[in-house]
Amino acid sequence: MSLYEPNNALPPPVSAVAWSSSSSTCPKDFTLINLTLDGATANFVRGFGMKSGYYLCYSTNAAGGMVVSDIQVISDKEPIPHGYCFIPEYLDSKASVWKKKRVCVRIVPLGSVDTAVLDIKLTAKNKVVLQHYTCLGDIHGYVLWCKKGHFSSPAPQAKPRSVSLELRKLSLDQPAPPPLPLRPSNAPPPTPVGKLSRRRSNLEAKDSAEGVYDSSNIYGISAMDGVPFTLHPRFEATPARAVSLNALGNIRIKSVQDIENEYNYTFAVEESAANPTRPRTALASFNY
Repeated sequence: MSLYEPNNALPPPVSAVAWSSSSSTCPKDFTLINLTLDGATANFVRGFGMKSGYYLCYSTNAAGGMVVSDIQVISDKEPIPHGYCFIPEYLDSKASVWKKKRVCVRIVPLGSVDTAVLDIKLTAKNKVVLQHYTCLGDIHGYVLWCKKGHFSSPAPQAKPRSVSLELRKLSLDQPAPPPLPLRPSNAPPPTPVGKLSRRRSNLEAKDSAEGVYDSSNIYGISAMDGVPFTLHPRFEATPARAVSLNALGNIRIKSVQDIENEYNYTFAVEESAANPTRPRTALASFNY
């Protein structure tokens, strides 16, 4: 029997199903099914002296981007269907369960399906029929039901971002700083002053005047500011042309023949040293 609820409320889908031994071991954001619709205890471990529990729990938190599209109940000897996985277990150390049947689910991405599992119920009697629910089968004396249908996608949540200290200082509520005084960009350069003391006094007066930045002077103050530029007296008395003519008058222009005669060298001494002649030895004759 499989009936679907009309698409009116669009509830959130089931994102995970698990086993839990008690409410203390049940994970966060999971709902523990401790009672059936008949009012009976939904503990799958039943027997005399059994202290540990075995309960079904499910979650509808789809923040991880995955949903449960289908649930199946199979025996422990059947192979797990393709695309399915066994539900995890969150049990204490004393829990010991003999499993004849197991629950497996199919988990898919949130945007890949239009319908998914919306709710899970348990009943203790096979004669009970739940409308708009699908019967999955009998497991340890309980009947497992699930409801499928269209679901509402969770609204995307913005991730918090760390704001630096500089950005926190910026605020629209703070008053804007006063505008700087306007200055002409093509202002004529200041005339050079002959004395250094007058230039230094002008600089000191300019620095003390409210610290206004002059955008026209992009180079600032150099080390040559205030140094007077004058010519040496030697060059002021004699024109530059006369100085150049007197300097050229002392230069003697030589021809190629004069240069060869002056710097001609035969290298005779070097040649004689490189090829020494063998001295002649006088031969003495003796008469016997």
